[in-house]
Amino acid sequence: MSPFEHGEVFVLNDGGEVDLDLGNYERFLDIKLTRDNNITTGKIYQAVIDKERRGDYLGKTVQVVPHITDAIQEWIERVAMIPVDGKEGPADVCVIELGGTIGDIESMPFIEALGQFSYHVGPGNFCLVHVSLVPVLNVVGEQKTKPTQHSVRGLRGLGLTPNILACRSSTALDQNVKEKLSQFCHVPAENIITLYDVSNIWHIPLLLRDQKAHEAILRELNLSGVAKKPVLEEWTARAELCDKLQDPVKIAMVGKYTGLSDSYLSVLKALLHAAVACHRKLVVEWVPASDLEDATAKETPDVHKAAWNLLKGADGVLVPGGFGDRGVQGKILAARYARENRIPFLGICLGMQIAVIEFARSVLNLQDANSTEFDSETANPCVIFMPEGSKTHMGGTMRLGSRRTFFQVPGCKSAKLYGNPRFVDERHRHRYEVNPDMIARLESAGLSFVGKDESGERMEIVELPSHPFYVGVQFHPEFKSRPGKPSPLFLGLLAAACGQLEAVMQTSEHVNKVMPKNILSNGSPALKYQQNGNASKLTNRLLNGVYTNGNGNGVHI
Repeated sequence: MSPFEHGEVFVLNDGGEVDLDLGNYERFLDIKLTRDNNITTGKIYQAVIDKERRGDYLGKTVQVVPHITDAIQEWIERVAMIPVDGKEGPADVCVIELGGTIGDIESMPFIEALGQFSYHVGPGNFCLVHVSLVPVLNVVGEQKTKPTQHSVRGLRGLGLTPNILACRSSTALDQNVKEKLSQFCHVPAENIITLYDVSNIWHIPLLLRDQKAHEAILRELNLSGVAKKPVLEEWTARAELCDKLQDPVKIAMVGKYTGLSDSYLSVLKALLHAAVACHRKLVVEWVPASDLEDATAKETPDVHKAAWNLLKGADGVLVPGGFGDRGVQGKILAARYARENRIPFLGICLGMQIAVIEFARSVLNLQDANSTEFDSETANPCVIFMPEGSKTHMGGTMRLGSRRTFFQVPGCKSAKLYGNPRFVDERHRHRYEVNPDMIARLESAGLSFVGKDESGERMEIVELPSHPFYVGVQFHPEFKSRPGKPSPLFLGLLAAACGQLEAVMQTSEHVNKVMPKNILSNGSPALKYQQNGNASKLTNRLLNGVYTNGNGNGVHI
């Protein structure tokens, strides 16, 4: 999937490559989804064609109705039985997002399938929440209901009747607007929820609670008698804390797709989680990698100068993953600047490979050191194609999903940030790896490969021990960062940029050793102390779930 078309490519534990929507669900709900949670037209058609080829339909004509629609319903019922929250047994409620816009030809089979599904499961087992835009005319400030009326009419014409309206708008809906929507859309006024613009996205669940959206859903599903009151004190504290942060921390994001911020959505969210944990207001400076290069200096010197000014004004540097050779030289220059000027640096996937190439060129004086991805004939290949990879089939042939990384140096910064476990499980998405034949030379010059896979041949984490914080990882730690449990490596970068690294490493290691799981419960002294505004830094960090090693061995809040 092209990041310019889909935004970031989110990777699941089982190696499924999906769009950023599933990443949002994982972050907000703190669950682990599988590739089967992502239903696409291609998957459905492939499954039906495979059945037809096996003779399952006994020679009948295969049609959209009933074969495609039946396959969609069967998929939903099968996947709904798979637990995703770490507990045994199926979930009480299955959430299905039908993307697109009413009237799109692509979604027609899915709309028909859900229409049949609602009839199949019966009243009380199916609740349809229709999300619609209520635009506001800036000239007069009037909230227009016509787009919602038309989309609901189209939806009803296709056999689906919304139980709840979730209306996106820049401001809260006026009462008369709600009444108008209720009258024309045949939805009770108490089932019309307004989702207006807020200061940060963590306020949205609170917004839903205040409008009793959960009660509307529970009524429609006949669950009012068994549901508990939402416990959102910790979530509320985090949302309010995020609004109050004033001291900035600037992180230079040196990437290839800086023109579309959704290309790095999980990275941005991981930075935010860590910044809030460090009590700092995150400022991301977007630095297009190619703007740092000498070619840009000749063609557009002003652009080149502006990019370097952003880089030099940052408290930390992050080089995210990517593919292709565009902007690679700029990323190398950014890594060199961070290394030589002792600026906190985190390189992810390609960012790690860039750091190794830069070190080989600058410290080992191997000027032609490169990745075979960019120069297949290089005499000093620091990064090579993985032996098990395929050079002819691009789709799904990378090293994907959760893989185990074993720490080689227990006292290294990365291990301390994770709480000094023996290993960590993180998600991968790459075709190239650091050349194991060059490790001895690189380590003799001062680079330390502190994390490796189970074979000991694949480099996973690299550090520069003489640097305040210079870390590169082959995996993508951003995919497992959560609002209450920031990724340890992102926390390390932000803490180093704020001058808090030693304190965070010591406390993380200490908490992991001495404190049991779930030490903070609702109404705990630490939580009450925070709400009174007199909390210590330790309490604040605990409240934000900072101390976790990412493997369930730390404190989870």
